[in-house]
Amino acid sequence: MYIYNVTIKVAHTIAADWLNWLRQEHIPEMIATGCFESATILQLLENTDEEGPTYAVQYRAPARADYERYLTEFAAGMRQKGLEKWGENFIAFRTLMQIVD
Repeated sequence: MYIYNVTIKVAHTIAADWLNWLRQEHIPEMIATGCFESATILQLLENTDEEGPTYAVQYRAPARADYERYLTEFAAGMRQKGLEKWGENFIAFRTLMQIVD
């Protein structure tokens, strides 16, 4: 199992609307790609910043090939949707991890 982790710092001005969008639109679209089985939203607690909250979203992919297919077929479009909707009000970085235990 692989975890595609996306960590996002969100401006206070959009935080509530962004979180609602994440839950209601973005995550369901990510799951609908067929590349991920589920997702978990986490909020970082010890990384306090006056600019806004930081979240991590962990998407579970059964195989590395599923993640690779996401990158090839869907990633650019999904990232563009977020930029079009929220502009410069967030910053994200992405990592891939493999579950060991």
